[in-house]
Amino acid sequence: MKIISLTFLISSFLFCQVPYDSLYLKNPLYKNLTAQFALSKLASADVVMFGNSITAGGLWNELLGRERVVNRGIGSDNTVGMLHRMQYVYNLKPKLCFIMAGINDIYADEPIEKIFSNYIQIIDTLQAHKIIPVIQSTLHVNPKWKRAEQKNPEITQLNFLLADYARTHSVEFLDLNVLLSSNGILRDEYTTDGVHLTASAYAQWRDILEPVLKKHGL
Repeated sequence: MKIISLTFLISSFLFCQVPYDSLYLKNPLYKNLTAQFALSKLASADVVMFGNSITAGGLWNELLGRERVVNRGIGSDNTVGMLHRMQYVYNLKPKLCFIMAGINDIYADEPIEKIFSNYIQIIDTLQAHKIIPVIQSTLHVNPKWKRAEQKNPEITQLNFLLADYARTHSVEFLDLNVLLSSNGILRDEYTTDGVHLTASAYAQWRDILEPVLKKHGL
């Protein structure tokens, strides 16, 4: 346990020394998974799930019972990394792209306004490629996760900006925190470690997505 904690602290220290805009390049998962995305033989999809480890952790084909759903989540990714790999979304020509982003940016202590600006660039890029974006709220964290008391208000602030943007720009916003959080805190039964999700959380998430998929004929 002490070795794991020491490794985490060293990793966190090194990440903090890297400029925010190139932080994603220090993520070992990023290079490997984007290389695999480039090798993909899939020509098209109906839906892309786009995000970080929380998205990556979902078995979306099986959860949703649909074959033409592609997972483009990468653990530890942030909004800058997502912007730099959007071709692996729009090359699939999906009808819908469900986005969840921001938690890793927030934990890199990036200003909320910058995170929001990156998020809007993601939305704009999808729309420029005739893909319907669906914003999913950035999930709160549980006190089991580091700095939860400090970071949950920032998560709430980002979600306020996203919800307001969605309302004024006719973009769908799904507030997952309504079911998964209580009083601005991710509920114990929905998290394995304070930030990542249990199977029951993915079941709740799935149930929120179903009406949107059906509305769009998917």
